[in-house]
Amino acid sequence: MADMEYTGTNQPNLTPGDAAEFALMLHDAPDAHFGRHPVPVLAYEPGASLSGRREAFRVVYDAIVGRIGEPTLYGGSAEGPNVRWRDGSRLVMLAGDRHRAQLSVHGTDAFESEERRTFEWGGDAWSADEPHDVGFLPYAWQLDRSGPGERPTERPGCRQASSLEHFENGLELLLAAWVEQLPVQVGEDWASFSVTSAADRGRQLLISFALADGLHVSVDDRDGEDTPERELLMRSRGWHSRDRGWWQADFSRPERDDVAEVARLTVTELRARGTKEPEELRARDASCKDRGELWLPGLGIRH
Repeated sequence: MADMEYTGTNQPNLTPGDAAEFALMLHDAPDAHFGRHPVPVLAYEPGASLSGRREAFRVVYDAIVGRIGEPTLYGGSAEGPNVRWRDGSRLVMLAGDRHRAQLSVHGTDAFESEERRTFEWGGDAWSADEPHDVGFLPYAWQLDRSGPGERPTERPGCRQASSLEHFENGLELLLAAWVEQLPVQVGEDWASFSVTSAADRGRQLLISFALADGLHVSVDDRDGEDTPERELLMRSRGWHSRDRGWWQADFSRPERDDVAEVARLTVTELRARGTKEPEELRARDASCKDRGELWLPGLGIRH
């Protein structure tokens, strides 16, 4: 393992045990590996479901964490997981895309400086007419639970969504990332946030996910009439049931179609209540079981 040479992603994947040993090498003796290509540790099956990708990644992730400990920063992009063991000089990263997961090590300052430029100039279109490119963000979500290593001293900025369609796309990608990535990294812990709009002050729309409970979205409608006509209207938008004035929809084992439905339902409800632009929106109370700091740059709205 110490004499390992690698040139890119054409080589075979490491076994979970070898991946763990290689991660230890990058973590404890990174100097010889700076500037080299990432090493593949997992290939996803073409067309794999979110749950299938999740369980495939779990085997490799558990082996690496068992060898070098919990990461400094949990997280993931629209393409795949993005987990970091970080200090002021080196950043070991276990990251994935549509096809594979890979291990790499980088000089911290140079790598994060380049990421800041990506967050500033990428991640969304300049106008509503341009293609949405939030999938290019280095990570759509990141969780800091004061793990081993050193946390960054600053957080990169992020471009705002240019239209509600772009926000819907960003929300769909973020929630798909949660379904695939969160349970491996945080187990049964729930994650949630609420969306509020300046066009409808005081109202919350809540979105949450946990492996045991599935994906949940609800809206505060306690000021709405409890009538058959109101029920017909809310169900026509896509809501499933009403509980103590909150309309809600639940997906116990969410996959891509369910994630897309939650994003569509969210934006449909926001539009129906007067929201016209993503500048009116704000994400509040983002949390992962009230432990640590959860950041959601993939949403493209203010926190």
